[in-house]
Amino acid sequence: MKISRSWLQTFFKDPLPEAKTLADALTFHAFEIESIENDVLDVKVTPNRGHDCLSHRGIAKELSAILKLPLMSDPLRTEPRLEPISNSISVALESPARSPRYIAAYIRGVQVGPSPAWLRDSLEAIGQRSINNVVDATNYIMFHTGQPLHAFDAGQLRAREGTYAIAVRHARVGETMVALDDKEYDLTDSMLVIADEHADVAIGIAGVKGGKPAGISEVTKDIIIESANFDGVSVRRTAAALRLRTDASSRFEQVIAPELAGEGMRAVVDLILNVAAGKLEGFVDAYPVAQTRATVSFTTERVNALLGTSLGEKDVVDVLTRLDLAHTSTGSEFQVHAPFERLDLVIPEDLVEEVGRITGYDSVPTQPLPPLAEKPVVNRFFYLSERIREFLIERGFSEVYTSVFAEEGERAVANKVDSVRPFLRRDLLASVRDALERNQRNKDLLGERQVRIFEIGTRWKDGKESRVLALGVEKIKKAETAADVADVLVKHLGVSLGEIGAGEEVIELPLEDMAEAFQLPSAYDELPSSEASRYEPYSRYPFIVRDVAFWTPSGTDAADVAELVRERAGELAKRIDLFDRFEKEGRVSLAFRIVFQSFDKTLTDFEASERMESIYAGLKEKGYEIR
Repeated sequence: MKISRSWLQTFFKDPLPEAKTLADALTFHAFEIESIENDVLDVKVTPNRGHDCLSHRGIAKELSAILKLPLMSDPLRTEPRLEPISNSISVALESPARSPRYIAAYIRGVQVGPSPAWLRDSLEAIGQRSINNVVDATNYIMFHTGQPLHAFDAGQLRAREGTYAIAVRHARVGETMVALDDKEYDLTDSMLVIADEHADVAIGIAGVKGGKPAGISEVTKDIIIESANFDGVSVRRTAAALRLRTDASSRFEQVIAPELAGEGMRAVVDLILNVAAGKLEGFVDAYPVAQTRATVSFTTERVNALLGTSLGEKDVVDVLTRLDLAHTSTGSEFQVHAPFERLDLVIPEDLVEEVGRITGYDSVPTQPLPPLAEKPVVNRFFYLSERIREFLIERGFSEVYTSVFAEEGERAVANKVDSVRPFLRRDLLASVRDALERNQRNKDLLGERQVRIFEIGTRWKDGKESRVLALGVEKIKKAETAADVADVLVKHLGVSLGEIGAGEEVIELPLEDMAEAFQLPSAYDELPSSEASRYEPYSRYPFIVRDVAFWTPSGTDAADVAELVRERAGELAKRIDLFDRFEKEGRVSLAFRIVFQSFDKTLTDFEASERMESIYAGLKEKGYEIR
């Protein structure tokens, strides 16, 4: 979600730090930051906090706790006044389980027009297009508090005796609706819609999108505002089926509190009256079962046991106070009364996590894991697979992972990944062969003389699922073949197999047959943990390979010659490998393979040839004879 630093500042009296500092604070205590641009943070809110943090208020609340900066005021801590009650609107909920709350407000005499500069600038800063003052007000409050809102043109609805009727019902079979994006959507009876009950037509898809017929326009005078709560699973399924995901649906999908609807409604009505004038006629609040708030107990001892810390009661109280979590305590036991929007606080471990992240996980001391009371039972397939990996990697193999989907097979999948590969694979041969061919094209860049790969995977063949090992070895004259490797492997493991496909570049071995014959140890091997780490960036541009061979005097050090070649080749030489050496008549022939590649562009033959001419000149200066 895009979060504007300027917008966040409206919650605080004291000046906020720069955007980079805010990003660091959130990263180390709450959420990842995907990017920062023009003082706008792209915050990756985790699913468990979508209830309350898909809003500027939610992020401001987090920063208040992390940075110990008090909020000037919290828009969710005032009791919303939904008065007066309107007699001009009725609301009917067909399925309260899927629409727990629906509030409607009726405002007459609005003046639809451009938004004031502050409102337009606020929305545009986070990538939202300004539409008009009424629609902008609903969007602003959604991004401010997290409550989705919508405005209907009351003049486009059918009234009976001066009364409008809103129904939240299931769509009818074959029903359609033209949405605000001017597209017509085919609805099903599993979807909820907002309907003009008097006209019996859908004017909105519940939690997803409003309808075009009741959209706000320049001639709108009277409006009905919707602030509702919808079941997250229902909204997710509807949005997925219609391929229509919106800012509203993304919030309902995360499940938000029904109480938030009241806060959002009061805020948006006040804002519309301010920017679009009009007169509030009243509210209707259909809220059959009020939300219950959770009370969760935990102890300081539980916190320290799980985190490995030595925090005291004062430390826990400090965190709860900074998070604005109402609580009572008896000694080291705390009872927390979760705010209505914090639907993620359900069990003691949830509160332990709050204490840990606000205190800072960097302050949690490192503790070794306690020894296991009993040695774990050895898993046959896991152990065998690890032994195979170890053996093959030591012999220069690389492990690959290929897709389990194939163009043909015995078992079709219900949910196709694409229309090209609708089956589960019946062997690994084709995919490993393809990987072998692809890697052969890049072996010069990788510095490999022979490409060797393997995969341990699952196949679906002869009506059953089984695990196999596939070996892929590039065919090179007088070099080891896949069958040669397989023979050595089975002897190393102490198992025996039938005939192995000699002469093939890719062969497949039945892992389950090997597992049955394998002598399983009583415990896992004690292996030291590796401390090796290496990262090397790679270029996405193609490379060019050139060879150079020349005569040198006997006793010439190949390493010194390689350094000369490197100096003359310049920074474009990605690899320089000695691939041939022999002696004849008191002279030594050396042959180097040079791989040229740029990080900035695709090299031309002319550029590679220029570098080769420089290499030739350097070798000749040393008295070497180019072959």
